[in-house]
Amino acid sequence: MMPSIEATKIDLRDMTLPELESWVLSAGLECFRAGQIFRWLWRGDVTSLDQMTNLGKELREKLSELSYISHLHPKEIERSQDGTQKFLFALSDGNYIESVLIPEKGHYTLCLSSQAGCAMGCRFCLTGKGGFKRNLKTSEIVNQVLAVQRTLLPGEKLTNLVFMGMGEPLANYENVLKSLRILLAEEGCGFSSRRVTVSTCGLVPQMDRLGKDITVNLAVSLHAPDNETRSFLMPINRTYPLEVLIEACRHFPLPQRRMITFEYLLIDGVNDAPEQARALAKLLRDVRAKINLIPFNAYPGSEFKPPPPERVLAFQQILIKNHYTTMIRQSKGADISAACGQLHAHAVYGAERLRSTGQ
Repeated sequence: MMPSIEATKIDLRDMTLPELESWVLSAGLECFRAGQIFRWLWRGDVTSLDQMTNLGKELREKLSELSYISHLHPKEIERSQDGTQKFLFALSDGNYIESVLIPEKGHYTLCLSSQAGCAMGCRFCLTGKGGFKRNLKTSEIVNQVLAVQRTLLPGEKLTNLVFMGMGEPLANYENVLKSLRILLAEEGCGFSSRRVTVSTCGLVPQMDRLGKDITVNLAVSLHAPDNETRSFLMPINRTYPLEVLIEACRHFPLPQRRMITFEYLLIDGVNDAPEQARALAKLLRDVRAKINLIPFNAYPGSEFKPPPPERVLAFQQILIKNHYTTMIRQSKGADISAACGQLHAHAVYGAERLRSTGQ
């Protein structure tokens, strides 16, 4: 069997600019070539070395002997009634991931995946029920952005990125950090750090590292104000209980006027009682916090259901009276299984459809 391209050449989209500079020097090329290549990769969005027109033919031939440029093409795009679009991507090893493009007023937000599957085992989340396959490479994370941008119409703009798709971003720390460096670099994708959010279920050591390594927004999936309920819903709480997690949040470095977003999934009869809202307000005291309440997104076979709307509103009012900015987030794309916690299972179904049709 012939070795694959991936086994014999390096993917230029797997490197940050400093890494690319080191690689270029090791290949016997001038350092400034790294900047040229990097801008073509991310600003020019080329898919072939031959498209790098300010590089000579001999240089391009040498680069093609040593490297290649990966890219993703959506296998399927589903469109919701509310304008949300879900992209199904096939990876080179046969795994599948999904990204979700969410329309906002005047711009788009893209929800990125960082892993194929998820190992966190949150009880309410359909994504993790399919198990964990592997971490995504840096290129596979950032290529989601490029692939979706190619589908936008003139005048449409992708401005916001959220690492809230398949997987736990901080469990794939090194590749997520590298992708953030590329996404935020002026010579790279050029996104503003104010518009990039990384979500976590509460991996405290990696949270500490993230705050020191780069400036982005942090979202913490909380979902309960006490250890007993949170451990029932989220196994990670047995390793990093609320006392440890909230202390890490208190010390997370935040630019002026920024807050940590706490995601709180409201589940009927589990975590939606008024006393739990008051406990949440007490728990987050002294944390620069804002709260997103998310009524549970039901799916076939789930043991949970969302609370009635009046209980969601009552929960919100208690938090507002305790001086927290509290939004009720109506998840978009539920009709195409693109809402919070609904990814991956549909990717598997999509993969089966694609295989059956020979795509």
